[in-house]
Amino acid sequence: MQRVPDITKVSISAVLHLLDDYCLLRSGGAIGRGCGPLVVARERLTVQDLRDRSIAIPGKLTTAHLLLQMAEAQQGRCVAMPFDRIMKAVSDGEVDAGVIIHEGRFTYPAMGLHRVLDLGEWWERETGLPLPLGGILIRRDIGSDTARFVERKIRESLVYARAHPEEAMPYVKTYAQEMAADVIGQHIDTFVNEFSLDVGEEGERAIRFLLEAAAKQQGQPLPQKPIFWNE
Repeated sequence: MQRVPDITKVSISAVLHLLDDYCLLRSGGAIGRGCGPLVVARERLTVQDLRDRSIAIPGKLTTAHLLLQMAEAQQGRCVAMPFDRIMKAVSDGEVDAGVIIHEGRFTYPAMGLHRVLDLGEWWERETGLPLPLGGILIRRDIGSDTARFVERKIRESLVYARAHPEEAMPYVKTYAQEMAADVIGQHIDTFVNEFSLDVGEEGERAIRFLLEAAAKQQGQPLPQKPIFWNE
């Protein structure tokens, strides 16, 4: 895996493979409750029905895929594809089911799909912790002064955008997968929260728990380097 960007955002599950060169910032991440990936299908399946079905996932190293493995909800074929293709692949019958993230959480009923399993609910029930989905990494060799500066500016930008949503909206729409204002609003309200400003003690516990689970699932030791830049 190439270590090229100075700063990048990745699934928390992928952090396990990057800690030699990167560490996490405490702001800008996606952590929360009621925000987990959903498993959806054309048919009204049960979790038991999923076990031998083909399921589309948004990448092998995503938190979504890790949760699917941890929940032991599937033993058949996993098909990795871009997240914005998954609902159509399920609807067209290319796969039996799919793990959807981002705006798909709010729009899947419009495609005639049915929820089979909420992986976020499963995580919260099993751990009692908020679900860490993604985080912002910065290269370790950049230094603490730069890390501190970037972290502060991300936090300030989130606070400003929350106070002036009308100014942020044109930029948001440039990158939104769904243009409906209500979907954009739901997406922001769900994924941008107090944990985005600072992971805090609870968010940090959740990240460490998930990384330990990822290491166990992948049969490798958890790297000993600090996870956050200011540890």
